[in-house]
Amino acid sequence: MTATPEMIAVAVVEDDDLVRTAWVELLNDTPGMRCALACASAEEALDLLADHEPDVVLMDIQLPGMSGIEAVRRARPVLEGCDFLMLTVHDDDQSVFQSLCAGASGYLLKDSAPEEVIKGIRDCVSGGSAITPGIARMVVDSFRPRQDHGLTDREREVLQRLCDGENHRGIAERLSISPNTVKAHIKRIYGKLHVHTRAQAVRSALREGLA
Repeated sequence: MTATPEMIAVAVVEDDDLVRTAWVELLNDTPGMRCALACASAEEALDLLADHEPDVVLMDIQLPGMSGIEAVRRARPVLEGCDFLMLTVHDDDQSVFQSLCAGASGYLLKDSAPEEVIKGIRDCVSGGSAITPGIARMVVDSFRPRQDHGLTDREREVLQRLCDGENHRGIAERLSISPNTVKAHIKRIYGKLHVHTRAQAVRSALREGLA
């Protein structure tokens, strides 16, 4: 739906009574927003959403009966102009990708500050996507080509420590190996990554998802 400049209509789908009430109050207390509908289940929401024509739906994932993800999948074709913003405690990659594939416009965690949620709603209405930095990194990483360059598990451990800023002695103590062994691992890591310095190794590791 197209929101007017004066008021953004938001629906809340949340089974926890206290949480649902808190979001309703926040929305109604926010200038330019109103809570158009509050539902405790996906089934109830699917019955009522079309009649209330919200601009944005705040959707929990773990609901009694039908999940929020399935609700988005079913409601999306009916409410073509509506944005669905997942608001959940689940930050696992499966929940994130299933939500986005179902048609969600954004994904925020319930521990997000109220102002972040309000901003997320406005971002959705303006054509953007509301995603927390950690979730955004997860999405980006999923499209990053993965190469292990033939690194052994131990070499990956050493590389991770390099990325964490540890020196040779610190790495040796943490992994219970000698400093000379650490140096030997690093030499092999450089060769496999085709780099010559620690900085180059760290950049390569971060770029290719090795650390």
